[in-house]
Amino acid sequence: MIKVDLSQLRFLIVEDNAHMRRVVRTLINSFGAREITEAEDGASGLELFQTNSPDIVITDWFMPIFSGIDLTRMMRHPETSANPTVPIIMLTGHSEKRKVMEARDAGVTEFLCKPISANALYARVANCVVNPRYFVKAGGFYGPDRRRFSNPSYKGAERRASEASPAQKLAG
Repeated sequence: MIKVDLSQLRFLIVEDNAHMRRVVRTLINSFGAREITEAEDGASGLELFQTNSPDIVITDWFMPIFSGIDLTRMMRHPETSANPTVPIIMLTGHSEKRKVMEARDAGVTEFLCKPISANALYARVANCVVNPRYFVKAGGFYGPDRRRFSNPSYKGAERRASEASPAQKLAG
């Protein structure tokens, strides 16, 4: 496993369950992070996001006031967000394919099912730091490029004619 220095990164944990917040905080702290902020619902999570400018957000899906999906959409809004390209890791107990796709389509960077392990959480966090995703703006979507892997044998209608540069992907 790749060792990544997280000591200078700011984390925001948005989770309505106090025990789960404590578990995630303890794990992130054990990975070397020192600045960790917590919120117990989507509304206070958005407020802390806008004022604290975290480098990585870890959010639950189902929470009071608004969900992690709603929070992700608000964080991804380019005109109103403090940092629309922040990596967002979604934690949830729901692993159905449609849930994973809904999270991806909302702009989630990484997806992790509960119960979580230290290794799985570290892998998602490290991937956000070591392999940052390109961001695209297409139609109503703004977020990390949903196409993680290039499949040269795909010949469908939405096949890219050529691989765009990161700047072209941002320009959308």
